[in-house]
Amino acid sequence: MKIALIAHDKKKKDIVQFSIAYENILKEHELYATGTTGQKIMEATELKITRFRSGPLGGDQQIGAMIAVNDMDLVLFFRDPLTSQPHEPDISALMRLCDVYQVPLATNMGTAEVLLKGLEQGFIDWRLLAERRTASQTN
Repeated sequence: MKIALIAHDKKKKDIVQFSIAYENILKEHELYATGTTGQKIMEATELKITRFRSGPLGGDQQIGAMIAVNDMDLVLFFRDPLTSQPHEPDISALMRLCDVYQVPLATNMGTAEVLLKGLEQGFIDWRLLAERRTASQTN
């Protein structure tokens, strides 16, 4: 599965701690992240991550582009709901794309934990169905 890891500045510590705690699950998947988030996770773990630009410089949109072509399976986006973000329209677009393409999205640690445990148990395998991918790419 392809998993995106994103975190606002005040949530980067949380996503790093989360990645350490779930490294054994995450290492089995293809990981993508926005710039600084990916760098911090790689520094704290042995995870291999494809890094995009930082969120405000287009990283959210790069991940959104993968979602739009059905090339992303799960998004873990630790958002800071108490701080105004200058790139809020990009964030909203990313979340909307997750809904349009039925990509599971966690915006906090609790939901991310449930999704990763479900992934580990095979509850998200429907994302891998070739027929589903083909059908959504032709729509």
